[in-house]
Amino acid sequence: MNPNAHITRLDIEDFLFTEARLLDNWKLEEWLKLFLPEATYCVPSLDTPDMSPQDSLYLVMDDMKRLTSRVHQYSGRSMWVENPLSRTRRLISNTQILSSNEPEFEVTANFVVHRMRGGNIDSYIGHYEHVLVQTDAGLRFRTRKAILDLESLKPHGKVSILL
Repeated sequence: MNPNAHITRLDIEDFLFTEARLLDNWKLEEWLKLFLPEATYCVPSLDTPDMSPQDSLYLVMDDMKRLTSRVHQYSGRSMWVENPLSRTRRLISNTQILSSNEPEFEVTANFVVHRMRGGNIDSYIGHYEHVLVQTDAGLRFRTRKAILDLESLKPHGKVSILL
């Protein structure tokens, strides 16, 4: 992608759809390449989703080192909770560019992640708050925040997949 090209909502949706496909197909090494080296991936707590990670315990608060470690755990046999891997299907909708200070974009989108495992189907519903940066290689995540609309993790009990 030309770093001087004007980015549209459709460009951002294509990027998010590509990301969803990579995650649903468990192509996690390719997925990691969608992040800048200083990127963060986070999932705030269910009861205080608007609080900062300094003021609230997040379900997930990964820098790139931790996120890379998480991906390697999924790829090995050490993560028993996802061995064998769950089947997932992500639906992304209502994508909006909240602000644009090119090459950086604040983006929101709704999501539903269906997880099929052991004869059960769990649905994780929420919205994303992303900071995307246009680079020579295309759009990349600076911040990827998945905010769950669930009141509790029951019947899920945990978040063992990448949202």
